[in-house]
Amino acid sequence: MTEPPLTSPQQEEDIAVGVAIVRRDGRGELIATTANQHFFKLLLTQQTGPGSFPAPLETLVPPALWPGFHDTLQACFASDAMRGTEHIGTVHTSTQSWRYSLTPLTPLIQPTPPACANDSATPLEILFTTVAIAPPSPRSAAESATNAARYRAVVDSAYDAIVTIDQSHKITLFNRAAENLFGYSAAEILGQRIETLLPETVRAHHSQNVRKFADSPLTELRQMSPPRMDASNSVFGRHRNGSIIPVEIAISKIDVDGHTEFTAVVRDITDRAQLMDRLKKQAVTDALTGLPNRREFLEFVEKMQRTQDALSVFILDIDYFKEINDNYGHHVGDEVLCVLANVGVNQTGEPSLFARWGGEEFVAALPGADAAQAHAIAEQLRQRFERQDFEHDWRVKPIPFTVSIGVVTREAGEHDVEALMKRADRALYRAKKSGRNRVETG
Repeated sequence: MTEPPLTSPQQEEDIAVGVAIVRRDGRGELIATTANQHFFKLLLTQQTGPGSFPAPLETLVPPALWPGFHDTLQACFASDAMRGTEHIGTVHTSTQSWRYSLTPLTPLIQPTPPACANDSATPLEILFTTVAIAPPSPRSAAESATNAARYRAVVDSAYDAIVTIDQSHKITLFNRAAENLFGYSAAEILGQRIETLLPETVRAHHSQNVRKFADSPLTELRQMSPPRMDASNSVFGRHRNGSIIPVEIAISKIDVDGHTEFTAVVRDITDRAQLMDRLKKQAVTDALTGLPNRREFLEFVEKMQRTQDALSVFILDIDYFKEINDNYGHHVGDEVLCVLANVGVNQTGEPSLFARWGGEEFVAALPGADAAQAHAIAEQLRQRFERQDFEHDWRVKPIPFTVSIGVVTREAGEHDVEALMKRADRALYRAKKSGRNRVETG
């Protein structure tokens, strides 16, 4: 008995595959160099069969499908990462759906091309195959609509901003939290490039950074671990009004119907960034006077020591400060410290740094000042305190006080901050031993 065929002629026709070879011509336009009969039948083109080749691919694809095919094919030709990678997707119309695949074809041996030709990493031709698939049933369409509604509800109720871009870096999803964070409505931002939401200083390199992220093997590892928000993911966004927003992001790379999308969960960290700024400032600021503290002063001098510029420093001490505290109380002693801080800052000015060294001692770094200039600045400051040559609304009657100052200038080749400050301290000691209320140079 003769066995029946495995498939009927009708079944063979139903699963027939349309095939075309696509390349770019000298102007970069997509052309088909060949195509079989099924390619025309499946895509329901007006043509019933191949005419003369090569032919513009746009004339062989229905107008409703052309934009999607065009963008995907151009991306395949433009991306080095597409070499040897099959790209699968689906397209739909109201009456028919197709699944297609794009397989870059790169010859094993290529002739040496002219400078303007594709380089060896870029496919020269793409195998374009397509097969018709059954349209979704009414039930599956209803389920898809329900799932889409659920998805949208979750996305729009999320506390964090969620932004999705397609492979052309155009925004395709923008939830309500993103609207609140960036100041744009979804209606006006969808279809715009993601650079719209970035500070101008980083826009030029963003596309390159996205490609690096997509091609990095670490990207696949990230997909296998829970997303995280931490300082390593901290970047900046740009609000519609031009203000810069500190944010943290977690990015996912997703393949949807053969197209690559990137979805970013974006968290506003403005409050945290402001808190960190305050904590950093507190770490280098004297709480009583508001001046830079010893740590900030030493970092400043160390930075100056790495240059060849002239540098002088001085240490200032309030004479008989203990007597002020004993006679008037510590609250008045604190007021004297604050008065000295305000006058010292105004007297030295930028680019100098006037700081509290500790207790009743203050220090100043004077970039660009030689020994004579530094001594003159210190002497003017000493005289202002001696004459009470400043305005201040004392809580009690004005408190007279004087200061002693030790001044030193960095010597050629001297890079040791500790040694420099020890010399200044010895000069201060001489000033106090010599009767106080004077300036000594070391």
